[in-house]
Amino acid sequence: MPGVTHDEAPLLADLMPWSVAPLRPGRGWPMGPDAASLKARWAAFLRADDAAREALFRPTRSRTLHSAVAQLPGHPCGTGRLVREAGPCPEPVRVAHGPFDEQWLIPDHRLLDVARPELWRVAGEGQLFVVEQGYVPGAAGPVVLASAALPDGHSPAGRPGRVRPLFRRPGGREPNVAPGLLGHLSGLLGEEVTARTLLAWVFATGSGSAAGCRVPLTADAGLWARGVALGRGLLRLHLRGDGERPKLPGGRRPYVRAPLPARPRSLSYEAGEQVLRVGEEGVISPVPKEAWEFEVSGVRVLERWFGQRAGDPETEPGTLEAIRPAAWPQAWTSELLELITIIALIAELAPRQRELRDALDESITGDELRRAGVLPVPDGARRPASVLDHHEEGPEGQFALL
Repeated sequence: MPGVTHDEAPLLADLMPWSVAPLRPGRGWPMGPDAASLKARWAAFLRADDAAREALFRPTRSRTLHSAVAQLPGHPCGTGRLVREAGPCPEPVRVAHGPFDEQWLIPDHRLLDVARPELWRVAGEGQLFVVEQGYVPGAAGPVVLASAALPDGHSPAGRPGRVRPLFRRPGGREPNVAPGLLGHLSGLLGEEVTARTLLAWVFATGSGSAAGCRVPLTADAGLWARGVALGRGLLRLHLRGDGERPKLPGGRRPYVRAPLPARPRSLSYEAGEQVLRVGEEGVISPVPKEAWEFEVSGVRVLERWFGQRAGDPETEPGTLEAIRPAAWPQAWTSELLELITIIALIAELAPRQRELRDALDESITGDELRRAGVLPVPDGARRPASVLDHHEEGPEGQFALL
């Protein structure tokens, strides 16, 4: 088999054909790094009179205080018009907001311009979401991210990333994989290939291009096993240990050496001492240089994560977005230490990814998949699965049959 160029490798868009555009919240206040602030914002919203409530809400063409919409699947929130709302804040849920950043969201359809109910419908146990990052020529870092929490699809590059659920139905059923692909690969490799092993391979070998993430496939069982093992390790890190807290080897665990200030406004790094300075007084070390320099789509992950929590100094007083923690919560410090560990470990695996890609001088092209009948993908595989047996509450308490 002749060598295969990068441009001949199949696109992730064909291997995992069903994708959904990112969420469009339309307003910032229903999302934030801590759940308590979201509940305080909701309470302030309800205390306001009609005119003030409308100003606080920030209406758009898609959502006003009078919009009538259905519940988000799996979240029994109110469906009456917000102008009459007087109930407690819906319990905030974890969502993935950009690279390696889990935040909180009020899961109320009335607050979100475009919530993508088809994603909420398949979220939950057994599901994983893959977010393809916007392509930035020459940028380092992962081109796809994974999360068990529903992602909003935000990309630091400013280009929205497509969200690809691993499964098309709730409960981890019906893989979102090109029909026939898993069977074709299983036959070539002499072992069962599942949706999860394919996803591990994607994380080990996928690379960015102007056309989207490209994934070279192989018929070499040895290379496949090597890539799947590497990809599983990367996936565990993207999923924050998947139940087991990640640790740096050799006792290099980062610690808080000097307490973080109540309201840190800056983040800086001293490479010689491997020190991360949080504000004027806070010190965390050792922090590997690879963690500080770790980027996704050309944006440093640590700086972006901190900026999301330090707050925008230009936030207008009196707005709901201005309701934030009075002091830096301890939970954020724990999350920062975990984030440093995760991205340092991912950076350490980058050389192994490059070695694996270099070894793939012979791989399966899109033309071969077309001859095997895997491509082109049927139109139905690019659309959500039918959920005609699924009942959800519609506007004003009516029930909808989907």
